[in-house]
Amino acid sequence: MLMQTHEARLDALRQELARRNLDGFVVPISDEHVSEYVGAYAQRMAWLTGFGGSAGTVAVLKDPKNGPGAAIFVDGRYTIQVREQVDGRLYEYKSVPKDSIGAWLAENAGEGARVGYDPWLHTNGWAKSVGAMLAEAGAELVPLADNPVDAVWEDQPEPSPAVATVQDDTLAGRSSAEKRAQVGEWLKAGKLDAAVISALDSVAWLLNIRGADVDHTPVALSYVIAHADGTAELFIAPEKVTPELTRHLGNAVTVRPRSEFEAALGSLSGKRVSVDPNYGVAAIFQALEAAGATPIARQDPTILAKAIKNPVEQQGQRDSQARDGAAVTKFLRWVSVEAPKGGETELSAAAQLLAFREQTGLLKDTSFDTISAAGPHAAIPHYRVDEESNLPIAPGSIFLCDSGGQFPDGTTDITRTVWVGPGEPSQEQKDRFTRVLKGHIAIDTQTFPQGTSGAQLDTLARQFLWMAGVDYAHGTGHGVGSFLAVHEGPQRIAKPRGGQAGTDQELMAGMILSNEPGYYKAGEYGIRIENLVTVVPCEEVADPERQLFSFETLTLAPIDRSLVELSILTEGERAWLDAYHARVKETLTPLVDEKTQRWLAEATRPIAA
Repeated sequence: MLMQTHEARLDALRQELARRNLDGFVVPISDEHVSEYVGAYAQRMAWLTGFGGSAGTVAVLKDPKNGPGAAIFVDGRYTIQVREQVDGRLYEYKSVPKDSIGAWLAENAGEGARVGYDPWLHTNGWAKSVGAMLAEAGAELVPLADNPVDAVWEDQPEPSPAVATVQDDTLAGRSSAEKRAQVGEWLKAGKLDAAVISALDSVAWLLNIRGADVDHTPVALSYVIAHADGTAELFIAPEKVTPELTRHLGNAVTVRPRSEFEAALGSLSGKRVSVDPNYGVAAIFQALEAAGATPIARQDPTILAKAIKNPVEQQGQRDSQARDGAAVTKFLRWVSVEAPKGGETELSAAAQLLAFREQTGLLKDTSFDTISAAGPHAAIPHYRVDEESNLPIAPGSIFLCDSGGQFPDGTTDITRTVWVGPGEPSQEQKDRFTRVLKGHIAIDTQTFPQGTSGAQLDTLARQFLWMAGVDYAHGTGHGVGSFLAVHEGPQRIAKPRGGQAGTDQELMAGMILSNEPGYYKAGEYGIRIENLVTVVPCEEVADPERQLFSFETLTLAPIDRSLVELSILTEGERAWLDAYHARVKETLTPLVDEKTQRWLAEATRPIAA
């Protein structure tokens, strides 16, 4: 009989820890590649706790002494969601970066405790840091050969059997041979023999392959060991390999079963091997060290190259954004007509948006779970609707929808917040929406010199909210892939604080980022306006001293004019909104049906008209 309650699952895990002579165990949302979105087989924390977010960690003690004896650690995006989904009788709620997993374990595990962890699910840095904190408290962090959750998860899914596919050079813009040669030169320059490429989107980019093993991210479960001579070894399940893939990879890429990866690490004795400390799990470092190799912690050499989109990828993004914008615009019209009648829900809206995207004929997947959020749910930045949480979209309220699509030529991500009539939004709602819009415009229109990081721009988005004494608890912008991960590093726009890697990364031409300031009033409503932008050389301002950059806006869909408070927009900001809407209308009108064309003409009227 399957365990139906999360309390029963937690109890079963504790019994398993007792059988293994362990006093605790750490369960992250992660897979062997430190992916943001993980396959169903790796959703251990969701199975154990009921938490549906994409980032978090649970620490469980075998014998609770004070309180529940287990804690769930999430960041500010999930403060509300975790309390809705996870039983507070079973888990303490902890907020990172303020609260530390290591500190909690050191304080609660007790002297002599043995706390287990799965070295295939944690980075080497995490293992060393938490291990040191436990050692100081007289306890021990113990790497395990297999995962205790897997031992008690009776109906755990198998990893996806989907085949890997080829991403044609006409879409990738560069051949795999070129990319592997670039990695080889990087290795030679660093006096390195090989690089372990373990992030799934890095493997996909390097070899120009894609897959369907993880929801929302078109990747195949695999590893690569890249060598200085430009050759590579791909470790992937044999059933995923097709004749087309074999032909595409050619003789310079050796294909081996994924199960042989750990043994292959053991054959690198005497070699200097690069491993990315953010994506290379502790087990990789441990296997290399045990073999007598020297692991060198360096950023994966594909990451920066992948972030700087080539001209073909940039054009693919423009094409996919226009296609996606047409689908979103059809949806916004549908919301404006149907939602005020009553009867629509968060789930019905998400389904309708998916249907419009599917009508393009090119949609491969959504790029993340659609955030279809009515009323108070809009105040949860990373809300995910399900049958239990599904709310009606009430007339006379705010509705927020954050969504995206995966297309062969690009990855999209857009948020629109709209007022659902009848009636008018409150003065506070209009004020907050307009302050968010002003911050969005400030990012979009900023010119900046070479060497500028995302952290240096973040304040621009928040300044108008700060003037009103409010803020938002998430970053302003993340990198975006090309038919790859919707959240891609190393660049981002965010406050420079712990747990937000990439804020010091220089913004470079060809990088794509989101621009998404927001405001959230818990229990009432939320606002976010998100477009994707790409970094381009600035043509308006010439500076002989240094290179200047600006942003090109990629996302095209109307911004709800009914939520704008005109009195706090400057002339320049009004001009931006009118110019943006004029571009939206010009680009999308040929792509939508006649009814949507009429609605679009009204939705993009000049702001003062």
